[in-house]
Amino acid sequence: MSSHTAIEPSILYFGTPVVLLSTENEDGTFNLAPMSSAWALGRTVVLGLGRDGQTARNLLARPDLVINLPAPHQWPAVERLAPLTGRDPVPATKAAGCRFEPAKFAAAGLREEPSDTVRPPRAAECPLHLEARAERIRPDLSGDCVIVETTVLKVHAAADLLIPGTHHIDPAAWSPLIYNFRHYFGLGPELGSSYRTETPRTAGVG
Repeated sequence: MSSHTAIEPSILYFGTPVVLLSTENEDGTFNLAPMSSAWALGRTVVLGLGRDGQTARNLLARPDLVINLPAPHQWPAVERLAPLTGRDPVPATKAAGCRFEPAKFAAAGLREEPSDTVRPPRAAECPLHLEARAERIRPDLSGDCVIVETTVLKVHAAADLLIPGTHHIDPAAWSPLIYNFRHYFGLGPELGSSYRTETPRTAGVG
């Protein structure tokens, strides 16, 4: 007999990384928006965005962006952005309580840092930045969202995340901010590694 129960959850964010997307507005200013539907395949990062948000609108017209990855302790900055939108008037599809805010970086308490290959800036305090370009944007099956396929052009990593002398992120030093059924979490201790890992073992690890 199964020990499982059939349920109808309102959301399916079963533990996905949070990213902050910086994009360029029509007037040359910049938008910063949190989202938690992102995954990587090689140099491609796929994003799932609300159809009516400012980020989707910006990428349709100006495809450059930065995918900023915050650390777990930065969840309050993410949450400060959560009820804000760069759209004015606020779309009817936005959640109740959402309000227009043009100065998103300031609202989050983050600084703009120039990018090397794209116009939108990086969020300086985030440990990882992926400069990228949206190559394909299409509606999802529901019609409420868009799926954006991006190509990563350049990666910036905080120095204390790197294994010295390599281009590898030290998995023991980096923990993504995880959105787990609308609650924020970091990672626990390492349980093991894949046979495909190319990361050198750090000192003290058996």
